[in-house]
Amino acid sequence: MKLLIIGGKGTIGKKVSAHFSKKHEIVIAGRNSGDVTVDIADSKSIKAMFDSIGKIDAILCIAGEAKWAPFDSLAEDDFYIGLKSKLMGQVNLVRIGKDYLNTGGSCTLTTGILADYPVAMTTSAAMVNGGIHSFVKAAALELKNELRINAVSSGLVEDAVEKYEAYFPGHNPIPMRKVINGYVRSVEGKGTGEIIRMYDNY
Repeated sequence: MKLLIIGGKGTIGKKVSAHFSKKHEIVIAGRNSGDVTVDIADSKSIKAMFDSIGKIDAILCIAGEAKWAPFDSLAEDDFYIGLKSKLMGQVNLVRIGKDYLNTGGSCTLTTGILADYPVAMTTSAAMVNGGIHSFVKAAALELKNELRINAVSSGLVEDAVEKYEAYFPGHNPIPMRKVINGYVRSVEGKGTGEIIRMYDNY
């Protein structure tokens, strides 16, 4: 299969890309690096990326940002960071990208444990993750040409413990192999409309 991986150079993305490259053709997209560049907050940039790549079998998005800050300090514009990037960025990847997927292709989006178990300073990120979960379940009902859509939702991954451990007191780090398997299940499996949770409560 030919896979497009947006965010394929990031903490999770590079491990996912390395795994899939063993048996599939992969194209890595990123804002500043990769085989092609894309700003997922800009639908015109997304369209240009797909035009340059052509037909593919799977879209994986492991990218998107949202503001982390105390709720009392968040202004309206702070919420729009996550809404434009992680939420609408991923929605637009599906909305535009579906026309470039071969029959039976798939879209895999990325969220996280905050949708179910938010922690302090994640009001915006938790809201966005929850919105993506609802989008995935609804979009799965209407996608044509046997297209599938899922979201992989992970807890604190082991490769990011040093950076984020303080935000997740008492959480068990998720092994990268387990996270990779979530993406494998979405891409190589047959399920659709699934939220593939890679954590056991905490």
